[in-house]
Amino acid sequence: MEFQILTKAFADLTPQELYDVLQLRSAVFVVEQNCVFLDPDGLDAACHHVLFYRDGILEAYSRLVPAGVSYPGIMSIGRIITSAAVRGTGVGEKLVQRSIEEAFRIFGPGPIKIGAQLYAKKFYERFGFEQSSEVYDEDGIDHIKMIRPQP
Repeated sequence: MEFQILTKAFADLTPQELYDVLQLRSAVFVVEQNCVFLDPDGLDAACHHVLFYRDGILEAYSRLVPAGVSYPGIMSIGRIITSAAVRGTGVGEKLVQRSIEEAFRIFGPGPIKIGAQLYAKKFYERFGFEQSSEVYDEDGIDHIKMIRPQP
């Protein structure tokens, strides 16, 4: 499975890439997870975006959030998703690893904070993330905050 991997600032996304991002995020977060919420939350313009394309189709995505945008003084990775077509193939692991590398490249070294769905806790622990909050409800889904300490 050969991917084209792109990392772009919001202003550098083409209209088609932005459409692909919003379509995949809606397919996963709104339709699959049956979660009615406004996905375009006003943060995208401040972020960089990691896109995994295969054969012209966006299969995986994350956004890299600078320190101070989501959390005071700490960078974040958010909207981490893979399409249903590639789940269980290792693409999610590649996406998270690349997202961490790109966050360090763009923002410099430092801790990374995420808001993770509770069921994915063990997945994120494999990348050095540690639970840093109690379970909380976000749009009807149990979440936890996790931090990956500075390397």
